[in-house]
Amino acid sequence: MADPSSYRPAPGEIPDTPGVYKFRDEHRRVIYVGKAKNLRQRLANYFQDLAGLHPRTRTMVTTAASVEWTVVSTEVEALQLEYSWIKEFDPRFNVKYRDDKSYPYLAVTLNEEFPRVQVMRGAKKKGVRYFGPYGHAWAIRETVDLMLRVFPVRTCSAGVFKNAARTGRPCLLGYIGKCSAPCVGRVTPGEHRELAEDFCDFMAGRTGTYIRRLEKEMAQAAEEMEYERAARLRDDTEALRRAMEKSAVVLADATDADLIALAEDELEAAVQIFHVRGGRVRGQRGWVTDKVEAVGTADLVEHALQQLYGEEAGDAVPKEVLVPALPEDPEAVAQWLAGRRGSQVSLRVPQRGDKKDLMATVQRNAQQALALHKTRRASDLTTRSRALEEIAEALGLGAAPLRVECFDISHLQGDDVVASMVVFEDGLARKSEYRRFQIKGFEGQDDVRSMHEVIGRRFRRYLQETERTGEWGEAPAPTGPAPATGGTAPAGPPDAAGAEAAAEDARDDDGRPKRFAYPPQLVVVDGGQPQVAAAKRALDELGIDDIAVCGLAKRLEEVWLPDEDDPVVLPRSSEGLYLLQRIRDEAHRFAITYQRAKRAKRVRSSPLDDIAGLGETRKQALIKHFGSVKKLRQATIAEICEVPGIGRRTAESVAVALAGAAPAAPAVNTATGEIIEEDDGGSTP
Repeated sequence: MADPSSYRPAPGEIPDTPGVYKFRDEHRRVIYVGKAKNLRQRLANYFQDLAGLHPRTRTMVTTAASVEWTVVSTEVEALQLEYSWIKEFDPRFNVKYRDDKSYPYLAVTLNEEFPRVQVMRGAKKKGVRYFGPYGHAWAIRETVDLMLRVFPVRTCSAGVFKNAARTGRPCLLGYIGKCSAPCVGRVTPGEHRELAEDFCDFMAGRTGTYIRRLEKEMAQAAEEMEYERAARLRDDTEALRRAMEKSAVVLADATDADLIALAEDELEAAVQIFHVRGGRVRGQRGWVTDKVEAVGTADLVEHALQQLYGEEAGDAVPKEVLVPALPEDPEAVAQWLAGRRGSQVSLRVPQRGDKKDLMATVQRNAQQALALHKTRRASDLTTRSRALEEIAEALGLGAAPLRVECFDISHLQGDDVVASMVVFEDGLARKSEYRRFQIKGFEGQDDVRSMHEVIGRRFRRYLQETERTGEWGEAPAPTGPAPATGGTAPAGPPDAAGAEAAAEDARDDDGRPKRFAYPPQLVVVDGGQPQVAAAKRALDELGIDDIAVCGLAKRLEEVWLPDEDDPVVLPRSSEGLYLLQRIRDEAHRFAITYQRAKRAKRVRSSPLDDIAGLGETRKQALIKHFGSVKKLRQATIAEICEVPGIGRRTAESVAVALAGAAPAAPAVNTATGEIIEEDDGGSTP
């Protein structure tokens, strides 16, 4: 725990102008970002007597090791820079609202030749009109189903659309009148775009025009005794009315506004937002945050506005934003919102009438959301805390291991040997900090030696980073063998899920992601005594003696400690054992996924891959022409030249390469023992 007086700047060094400041910890990670009208006055508040500080503020200033600031010209610039830095550095002591889901929008892709109506989530795209957000995707589909009677806009995917255009037959919606079937030319692109724009106008709240027009056409059809057409128009009118009823009018005069309400206690706060467009509630969303800093309602409102509108622009920011309390500097926040919208935005607290009544409804929703969140989280927090305490007690640790790293080795009969490192913080997986390694120090199968190499490489990198930044003084010189060349494998995503091996996280001098600079309190290895001894030996060789090591043997789920002849046996019902199992299983899953990916890549390789100047297109052309690599190997140079795009020089290179490459061993069906002939398709590049 640092003494704030050790890094307190001299008062004369701090300017008395608007600006943004950052507190950093001893690892140079940004842990808090704030803004101020007067930097000197604001920072002075952090360096008063610790007894007078709020407990969370006291924790922050004692965790920090330095403070720095950036001067800006206006308070609006300070607001924008604060938001940018919070998004970039993700400081642990700043309020961060955790959105409980990705909210769906009703989207109309006006950027396409034939606009499509669909459900969309995630980042907004240019040229697409969005309506919502909605609480559930099924609510969007129900609304769209009702409106397609009147506005038969395309809803099919690009593949379905192209297939219908190719065959000349529309899909089922085209046959039942819920699509105008532009795929087969029933309407022109211009007519279909008009339908899409009318759909958008109706969703934007301009509903009266279409209802009156349909009623007029219905009456005219009845006078002309076109009763079938009149009945269809009657049904269309009822469909639009039902679609309108799904979002009842709550505010008069077609108001566009967002209403934000908060419910908070000493530890947490919940925010609820109602999106009102055209006087109707179009969507609802909510976030929950831990109050890791000492903030009041006004500060929470400001953070919520940053979270809600920081990435938005144009009509996504409404003309009116209603809040339970104004931020500390409402004029600057309103100016910032106006900049996002491109026109004036009213930021105020409703005092009377319908808007105040609706705000009370939003407030009740916030209170219910906070109560539900606390109910759901209570057991989870209690369980994780008990698990960490049981692990600390069983392993004889001085405190609960808040950061645990687990290592596992994976291979297939000694080939493609890889290792994984997974990270759990506070009992939860931190997938952005997962790492994977290729074993390059030796060939063959040796789990103990592989574990020694991986642990050595991981913590050698840690020592290099701490020595480079000078955070711990001079790092001890490694006494073990030189690190294997090659380093870690690229941190690309190992599986379809995508985001598990993201950028390596720990921070460099300017707070951006760095490599392996943050140590764990506990290292877990998948294995028993030999693997634990190898990991401990690697740490000892590096002079690291403040990180605990244990292993979890899969056979009897025994916990092994270094230099102990007998394992630690945790009860089967122990939450600590369950957490260790989850960590070990996650490391095993991550390792085997990487190992299988490497093996699949090797199996898919072809002798053609090593031929200089032979690209993917021409490789595919060769395989398609001859049917397999085996038949291509038997072909003459003249026969290879018959393939489109293959000249004589390339054909000679192919023939020479295949003549020098040994044929692959035949594939065998392990179920039947049958040899699978390559002639059936062969190896593809």
